[in-house]
Amino acid sequence: MVEKTYLQPSNVPKPAGDYSQGLMIKGGTLVMIAGQVPWDAEGKLVGPGDLKAQTVQVFENLKNMLAAAGATFKDAIKLTIFLKNREDFAIFKEIRAQYLIPPYPPTTLLVVKDLAREEWMLEVEVMAVVDK
Repeated sequence: MVEKTYLQPSNVPKPAGDYSQGLMIKGGTLVMIAGQVPWDAEGKLVGPGDLKAQTVQVFENLKNMLAAAGATFKDAIKLTIFLKNREDFAIFKEIRAQYLIPPYPPTTLLVVKDLAREEWMLEVEVMAVVDK
């Protein structure tokens, strides 16, 4: 059985958002999902220039990858978000709330100059633990 303990020691500042600073896991199988991008199953770009559409596609890809491992977003233990524009985080959070329930797992947000493809506005990777 997977046991999750959220970490927020008093000598570390509390996060400004709804994410967790740390998470200790006991038991389970680790699932690591590479950065997912706004491509559909045929490898076609979804939502050129449309962050909402691209973010939904990224989360759908993550959901499908997690399902392939017998996991859901409830099993997520770490998110890493790569955004090209800091201002896009508000839209990202709006879409994230449709897939994950707070407290969100420990999260790292990186604002990057570029991603591997110019047309991508974001990329997200996830780690999860499943009870297997």
